[in-house]
Parts: sequence; C-alpha cells; structure tokens
Amino acid sequence: MGKAENSRIALPVGSNLDRFINKNQEAFKYATGELSQLIRDLAYAGKVVNREINRAGLAGITGAYGSENVQGEEQQNLDVAANIRFTRALKKGGEVAAIISEEDEDIIDLNNPRSKYIIAIDPLDGSSNIDVNVSIGTIFSIYRRISPAGSPVQEEDVLQAGKHQVAAGYILYGSSTMFVYTTGKGVNGFTYEPSLGEYILSHQNMKMPKDGKVYSVNEGSYRSFDDDVKAYIETCKDRGYSARYIGSLVADFHRNLLKGGIYIYPSTEKAPNGKLRLMYECNALAMIAEQAGGLATDGKQRIMDIEPESLHQRVPFFVGSKHMVEEASK
Repeated sequence: MGKAENSRIALPVGSNLDRFINKNQEAFKYATGELSQLIRDLAYAGKVVNREINRAGLAGITGAYGSENVQGEEQQNLDVAANIRFTRALKKGGEVAAIISEEDEDIIDLNNPRSKYIIAIDPLDGSSNIDVNVSIGTIFSIYRRISPAGSPVQEEDVLQAGKHQVAAGYILYGSSTMFVYTTGKGVNGFTYEPSLGEYILSHQNMKMPKDGKVYSVNEGSYRSFDDDVKAYIETCKDRGYSARYIGSLVADFHRNLLKGGIYIYPSTEKAPNGKLRLMYECNALAMIAEQAGGLATDGKQRIMDIEPESLHQRVPFFVGSKHMVEEASK
C-alpha cells in the first residue's frame, strides 16, 4: 500500500474536514492545492446556507420568491439565497472558472480565466420542502477544465460526461448537517458541529449495502410509469420491501447510502426524459454511489457514461444498492 493510501485509511474518526483534506491531498493526482481549497470553499458556503435555513422561519425568508427558474419551477426565497452564497464563495475563492447552476439558464462565468475547475451545482435541492421543515440539500460536481488556463471558458469545459468528474458531493441539511464527498478514493462524511463551527469526520469510507429492503419512488405517478418500472415496483411490494420517499433527492439518497435501497425517478408521460438533471444532480450522486459500491443508471446505461448535450439535460435515474439497481435495470 502506498503512502497516500496509508494516510487515508489511518486518519482517525473525529478529525475535522481541514485536517482530512490536508492528509489526503497527495492521493489526488492533480495535488497542487486548488482542489483542496475549492472543497473548503464549498464547505464554508454550506455553513452559511445551513445558518440561513435554521433561522429562515424567524427571519421570514421561507416561501416563494415570486418567479420561476429555468426549469419552470417556482423559486423559493432560500433557492435564491443559496445560489448567491455558493456563487459568491466560489468567486472569492478563485479556484473556479465557471459554474452551472440549477437556478441560472446560462453558464456563470466567474472571470477567473486561470482557474482550472468547473462546478455544476444544485444550490438547494428539495427546496419545496423548506416550509414544512423537511431535510433538504446541496449537490455539486467538480470537473477539471479542458481548455488551457488563461483562455475563455469553452462549451467543452462545461459539457463533460460524469466519468470525468474529479470530485462530487452533497450537503444534507437535516437533524444534523452533513458534508459528504469523494475525490475518487472512497466516500467520507463529516457532521457539522455548530458549537465549534467545524465539520467532524463521522462516517469514514462509507459503503452502500449490496442489497436493501427500501424502494424510493413517487408512487403518485405510478400509472404513467413504463410497464417494466411498474413490474419492478410490484416485485418490491411482493417481497415486503418498505416504501420510503421523502421528496428531497439528497435525503432519500443519503438514507439508502447508509442502509441500502434504491431510488427511482423514471420517465413518465409528463416527463418522458425524466425529471432530474444530469449535470448537477445525477452525475454527482452516481459518482458517490459507485465509490461506495453502488450503481447508477438511466435504466439502460451507466449514468456517468452519458454524453451531455445541454446544461439542464434531464435523464431517468435509478441509483442505489448494486444488486437492486442491476435487477431494476433489467
């Protein structure tokens, strides 16, 4: 075992995020410090958003913003606030050349032409649950730009297949706040300790069970599912599996990551290409799932092999325990 692998495994649970990043930086093939700083910038913005979520009811910033985003979805006040917080943190950090965000129709050029990275982000996933105090999250993907540093950002820098991600993660804002990420060397989770203002390593080298007894799908749309999807859901019921659907992608995924299960958002009559976005939802969670021993497909092919055609491209999504996804994809 190499030095980098040894340091990654030996790090004790209870270490803070900064120490973990420093200890593991050399395991990353582009280890020059920029990626480490970028992850810190995301973690910091997550603290700010966590604070605003926790005080949202008292501050009167819950509810609808009064406009729709590029998806045609009604924006919540905290959608807008989270998008601003992450964009501002990444711009000031200086390590990101451009951002793809769920909340913006076009690429956000941060005017950092020498920066080496591109971020795809859903600043606040599940925001329709804010008003009822249900867990929500942030999802992010990190890509290394293809065009030379110092030149304008090109379309090829932004529209990369998920297999080219150099890191991915999510922040879950729930009963506790967690920062979970991977750089392709396993998945690690950090729980936020507000009295210290630190993310503490709480879930080291996370592994998704190969099988599970939970299926997560919006059964309200059952009648519009393909027959194959209906057949798989009936199989789950026949086996006595539990139906668990929160309606916040990060929360449903996180539960299945820890306990085993499958999350399904198939094509429907209303959304023939699926509803979830490839670039800033599916690719990130697919990378985390695979690093934890799970799988992610669109029902036919591996999610991370799909070549994107547009910033806000939608795909059907099957993600979770390996054996369950394999069976569902048949």
